[in-house]
Amino acid sequence: MDGGEKRYIWQADDWPTWRYDLSVLAGPLTEVSRAQGVLLGRLADVGLALRDQASLAALTDDVLKTSEIEGEVLNVASVRSSIARRLGVDIGAVAPVDRHVDGVVALVLDAASRSAEPLTVERLFGWHAALFPTGYSGTSRLTVGQWRDDAAGPMQVVSGPVGRRKLHFQAPPAERLPAEMARFLAWANADAGEPALIKAGLAHLWFVTLHPFDDGNGRIARAVGDLFLARADGSPQRFYSLSAQIQRERRDYYDVLERTQQDTLDATRWLSWFLGTLGRAVASAQVTLDAVLVKASFWQRWAGTPLNERQVKLLNRLLDGFEGKLTSSKWAAIAKCSADTALRDITGLLERGVLKKSPGGGRSTGYELAGP
Repeated sequence: MDGGEKRYIWQADDWPTWRYDLSVLAGPLTEVSRAQGVLLGRLADVGLALRDQASLAALTDDVLKTSEIEGEVLNVASVRSSIARRLGVDIGAVAPVDRHVDGVVALVLDAASRSAEPLTVERLFGWHAALFPTGYSGTSRLTVGQWRDDAAGPMQVVSGPVGRRKLHFQAPPAERLPAEMARFLAWANADAGEPALIKAGLAHLWFVTLHPFDDGNGRIARAVGDLFLARADGSPQRFYSLSAQIQRERRDYYDVLERTQQDTLDATRWLSWFLGTLGRAVASAQVTLDAVLVKASFWQRWAGTPLNERQVKLLNRLLDGFEGKLTSSKWAAIAKCSADTALRDITGLLERGVLKKSPGGGRSTGYELAGP
């Protein structure tokens, strides 16, 4: 493709001389920076334990959603347990964790907690190996911890279900990767004076453009972007998830990537989208923080009330946002107990004023948290 029509930005004569119009981006930059400051200001006032809980919630969301963007659904409890263990946060009973979940968690945490350290070939290879601990993606054997070799053909970036795949762009050929990645990493580890959030957006875009691995490029690109966001925040703790926001706007994400790849090296449109999405991620984190504070207040209120493990587990499920109506049969199924035991658990909480019956009728009685 190099010798024919110049369809993609990496074929441009001035590649990779990124350009952007700072006058267009100045407003979004200011808005995002202000929102980040407000969020971090709130977190500074809540104490270490609640900051840890807010970070745990954001990181759990990040790990789940960065995989979900690629069509992979991870177990929520396993992800939360893996992160809590690595952070030293007590969440009570922990769920079993497999090697794959641990690998994705290791990638996300390394990008955030060691953001000040250089981004190197060895580090990227380590991230890739962590994503694919068995050397397989599904049933496909991968070349792990190495740049792709294009043995199966050109690297094409697609989305959508099998049979209805949409091609968004094609990455540079494998023989160019050593030089291309060396140039990218030299830029990543140097200070060229770009605003920190601009550098985060460009790093994400540049890595996605190169797509240097057989698989896992999207997750690693988002981790690269998160590394630079952590540098911009000046904090090893993450309190918002850009990946979760990208998942919510996945169609727009792929659309803007496709348009950018087939445009000029003026990245203003991409950066405008990136900053807007980042701003919405920070706004969503405010909602998450509200939920953390509500949960903490709830447990402070009922700290002196004797509760069994089943009751604690189901109350936490309600606090985390239980979908649908909590009935005695659902209680029994989730707590793995008999219907009689579930009813006794619920009755005890009703008598203490922890739970109340949900309004409305129906075939079965529902229960919800009582108000303050």
